Amino acid sequence: MDRQEEIADSPNEWVAQHIRHYLETNGQARPGMNDLLLTTRGRKSGKLRRTALVHVRDGDRYILAASNAGADQHPAWYLNLTANPNVTVQIGPESFPAAARTATPDEKPRLWELIVAAVPSYQGYQEATSREIPVVIIDRTY
Repeated sequence: MDRQEEIADSPNEWVAQHIRHYLETNGQARPGMNDLLLTTRGRKSGKLRRTALVHVRDGDRYILAASNAGADQHPAWYLNLTANPNVTVQIGPESFPAAARTATPDEKPRLWELIVAAVPSYQGYQEATSREIPVVIIDRTY
């Protein structure tokens, strides 16, 4: 992703405020949360899109839940990375290129347990929707 290219932050005002705070504090996460910024390329617009998400670690990998707070549709960031898995991640002050993919059915149960153990509200999100919430695995590409 071209660093000079403009990045559009989430249209959700709460998320946009969180992104601004994260950037202004050089990547300071919310207390008790493992936050990161994920930049994807819009599958329709081709523009860079940034959102703030909670992650868990699995070795060197970063694990995300595409929960959309229990909504019945996948979040836009997830749809974007399924169309183009090349993403940029910022954790703290560090940004790096990465590749994102959906966990396989064999991988998902263990990873879902890690997510729910870290953030129990994700179980409620799954119960609130009929769709299966995807788990995303992010690997650094350098």
